[in-house]
Amino acid sequence: MQKFRTEGDSLGTMEIPAGAYYGIQSVRARNNFGITGYGLSSTFIKSMAMVKKATSLMNAEAGVIDQDVANAMVQACEEIIEGKFHNEFITDVIQGGAGTSMNMNINEVIANRANELMGGHLGKYEFVTPNDHANYGQSTNDVIPTSGKLTVITLSKALLEELEELNKSLAEKAVEFDCVIKMGRTHLQDAIPIRLGQEFNAYARPIRRDIDRIKETLKDFYFVNMGATAVGTGLNADTTYVKDIAKKLATVTGIDFKQSADLVDGTRNVDVFVWLSSALKVCATNLSKMANDLRLMASGPRAGFNEINLPMKQPGSSIMPGKVNPVIPEVVNQVCFQIFGNDLTITKAAEAGQLELNVFEPVLFGNLFQSIKILKNAVQTLNYNCIKGITANPEVTREVVENSIGIITAINPHVGYKNAADAAKESLKTGEAIREIVVRKGLLTHKELDIILDVYNMTNPGISGKELLDEKKKNK
Repeated sequence: MQKFRTEGDSLGTMEIPAGAYYGIQSVRARNNFGITGYGLSSTFIKSMAMVKKATSLMNAEAGVIDQDVANAMVQACEEIIEGKFHNEFITDVIQGGAGTSMNMNINEVIANRANELMGGHLGKYEFVTPNDHANYGQSTNDVIPTSGKLTVITLSKALLEELEELNKSLAEKAVEFDCVIKMGRTHLQDAIPIRLGQEFNAYARPIRRDIDRIKETLKDFYFVNMGATAVGTGLNADTTYVKDIAKKLATVTGIDFKQSADLVDGTRNVDVFVWLSSALKVCATNLSKMANDLRLMASGPRAGFNEINLPMKQPGSSIMPGKVNPVIPEVVNQVCFQIFGNDLTITKAAEAGQLELNVFEPVLFGNLFQSIKILKNAVQTLNYNCIKGITANPEVTREVVENSIGIITAINPHVGYKNAADAAKESLKTGEAIREIVVRKGLLTHKELDIILDVYNMTNPGISGKELLDEKKKNK
């Protein structure tokens, strides 16, 4: 039978599991905010612990917290950073109070563990209290935004690494497929020839821009509002603490954090999170477009384009034997849809803040952390389970090019638009090849067409129409 202890706060008393490191405020939050069923991410919990470790060290240096108390709290924080006690964080990712419940959850865990280390008892707070020690000189309003920025930096590192790998794989495929001639399409209609390598290069380049965009947005995340306390004025924080807390956080984390130039601005405004979310949305847009293209080019294999082959990852149907679906591009599409929705939530949460504080940071952070994490996972599976294993069907693509009326575009400058259009219409109606129609009508010779319809030259921007015309005159 589970045992309980009684804890009290300004609203009354509650029964808390006797062995719990969380306390009454965490339990109230759990009871009030049973919203999503999703708890705080481990990365965010570790980020809060790093912030609390820095504040404990800084308050001890400032002489406002007893050194023995600070040492016990630092050890508690280090244990949380190592991954211990994460099951003691019981608040929902979406909660009222601007994250006060998150902040009090870690304050209670630190205080209880520190008391235990000093010979005290859980829930008694004989030596260390959640508010007077674990939260000394702080506010939810500087602890939670700073923890959020630290979490973003940590999560984004893994995302950027995966994007770099994807960019490399796409660039390698661009080289591998450089000699694969295929039909380019606009409006999903035959247009003019293009090299498959050119298309893959055009997938790699926006990914490089995405990497640069995300890195640019992250520059603002190294400025934190620690020392601001409630509204940016630093009330109740020691002046030495306020001056040096950002440096201490940099020492604890190994990240070059600096204090915001204006703590009021740093406390009330969350536009930097929206900017990052926008960059993630752009990246998701590029990935989703790429996934759409891959599914089209791999469609078939008999009744579709069949230009490329995607790696076969799993059976595609419970009823159709042998069917294999493009599951990796499909999952990438779905991740991107989620990120689009998250971005809207983040935007609304940022816009809805009032006056000195944005109280909607919990839902903003929950969605932003998810966007970074699932985007990283999607990029990883797209790269290793799809892009690296793609092969081309050059015979199929070349046959389509040679039988397409799209090549009439290259002939147009040499025979005139009307003659070219008439030849295209006749080819569509009769099925006769463009080349044969043009020669039969005496518009060009086979030799001239060999020069004009060199499919590789047609995909090379360095070959101009004037050069081909000059070659035609020289051959007459």
